[in-house]
Amino acid sequence: MNFTHKCFLIGTLLVGVAIILAVSIALPKPDNSRESEPVWGYQCVNDRCVKTAISEASFPRDKAISLPACRLFCGSGAGLLWPQPTGELRVGNDLAHIDPEQVWFEWNENFHQLTNLWETNRERFRKQLKTRAQGNALKTGGKALRIKLDVEDDSLTLDYKTDESYQLAIGNGQNGELLAAITAKTFFGARYGLETLSQFALYDNIRNELQMIASANVSDSPAYPHRGLALDTSRNYIDPESLRRTIDGMAMVKLNVFHWHITDSQSFPLVIKSRPTLHTYGAYSRREVYTAEDVRQLVQYALERGIRVIPELDAPAHVGEGWEKLGVTACFNYQPWENYCVEPPCGQLDPTQDAVYDILEDVYREMNAMFNHSDVFHMGGDEVSIRCWNATGSIQRWMNGQEWGLQEADFMKLWNYFQTEALNRLDKTLPASDKQRPIIMWTSKLTESPYLEQYLDKDRYIIQVWTTGNDSKVSNLLEKGYRLIMSNYDALYLDCGFAGWVTDGSNWCAPYIGWQKVYNNDLMAIGGPYAQQILGGEAALWTEQSDSHTLDNRLWPRLSAHAERLWSNPRSGWQMAESRMLLHRERLIMAGIAANSIQPKWCLQNEGSCPIGGDGGRS
Repeated sequence: MNFTHKCFLIGTLLVGVAIILAVSIALPKPDNSRESEPVWGYQCVNDRCVKTAISEASFPRDKAISLPACRLFCGSGAGLLWPQPTGELRVGNDLAHIDPEQVWFEWNENFHQLTNLWETNRERFRKQLKTRAQGNALKTGGKALRIKLDVEDDSLTLDYKTDESYQLAIGNGQNGELLAAITAKTFFGARYGLETLSQFALYDNIRNELQMIASANVSDSPAYPHRGLALDTSRNYIDPESLRRTIDGMAMVKLNVFHWHITDSQSFPLVIKSRPTLHTYGAYSRREVYTAEDVRQLVQYALERGIRVIPELDAPAHVGEGWEKLGVTACFNYQPWENYCVEPPCGQLDPTQDAVYDILEDVYREMNAMFNHSDVFHMGGDEVSIRCWNATGSIQRWMNGQEWGLQEADFMKLWNYFQTEALNRLDKTLPASDKQRPIIMWTSKLTESPYLEQYLDKDRYIIQVWTTGNDSKVSNLLEKGYRLIMSNYDALYLDCGFAGWVTDGSNWCAPYIGWQKVYNNDLMAIGGPYAQQILGGEAALWTEQSDSHTLDNRLWPRLSAHAERLWSNPRSGWQMAESRMLLHRERLIMAGIAANSIQPKWCLQNEGSCPIGGDGGRS
């Protein structure tokens, strides 16, 4: 390379460097505003958290508090809790800086069967604390937190008689520690106390530290023993990871029943080894199934979080794929489907075939082994179509052979024949000590008079109501002495209000049900003088238009509104709960649950400014 070429290259490099320097000077400087100190704090004014600019002259930084801290101290003291406690709640005036790396647990080592459960909950609690920081590097230091769990009984029975109450006391411990003492009759109550304790932890973005209330006393117990979610995993498959995430959310709000509607006419995803045809031909694919091990793991995962899983095998209707290959169905996939069922594909079991009951016995036996912590079985009984059975010649001939007619009462007799035989087979698979396991069935023609009194023993059957809350059928069931679980679709069907999927327009139960309507669904008002016969309720999500990808925002935070209604039975409406709901929704997001947004974030930061009237529901 000669001298001329070298000069040319050097000159070119110098020009390039000059251009780069000029461009870098002209470009805007990086925005480091995310790393700057917060300019806003909050003050409690007339029981409302008011957003206030930090100013050394009028509102110095050492006086400013974060929004969660303000909500904790402003008003009743329940500002961070969801659901709100039902008993004593006393909250002190100070926050303690805590170190999430210094959290210690103590429990009775003699209760061996609880050890693994407490170890799981210990790690879950520590993770909950760390998620409060939202990825920010916390200031070092802070107090250690010691948690003492005192449980009287090591029983893991979760039924309608289980004591789920707890007491929580937070105060100073030894050696500068913060001490949280939780006492309860059972593991389930103590676990709820731990959940409440986790909600007393907050991230202070002004001081960049994790804080917890320094002194508090809580006495708490649920208003209803049955607080649940009914989830369909047949219309669309829900993967196990999404089911676990749902159970995590349920645990956060003290729900205690996961009602698993695991099969339907569209698919049969449950692997039954003794009847492999059901899932082989009934599942959407070989991967979209639930094995016995999948189920057992989910049942254990739920137990660790204080939740029992109640299985449902809906019958004699809502069967099709998988069953059809066994030759025991009537009207499978008949067209036009609207003449024989409420949605495609149609399909019902043929009660006149003895093989039906042999198959059911095998299915029941394997399901009982999988769902080993459930003391209740859901036998479905939803939307049985007389038209379907009456369109099947073999069924007509069988009924004529019994000298029955072909009127409604005769088909109700046929339904009772099925229900009696199916229940006998279920009982046959149960241990001798469990022969009277409660049976849940959906409201239907069979749960109306006079068939109700003829065929369904009120001491054995619990009726799950899906009609409207003011339906006269509800009062009839209560007057006859039946116990109820409320899933009235006008407040608790979380699939309502989306587009129609078999027609244009909206789906059958539109409009969309907001969290406010869920919250105001007062079961005491529905039950009236018979309210004590209502065991509780379940919000329901039918998944014709939902799957693993949309599950979270269909459920949350509306399911949280349902949870507070059943735990706290509040005497005030949703307006008084709104500020807590907005903060709770943020906590769901921190936990990795994609809860739907319900207002602009401005409303969260400017309490009471969004509801009509501008008083935040206060008078």
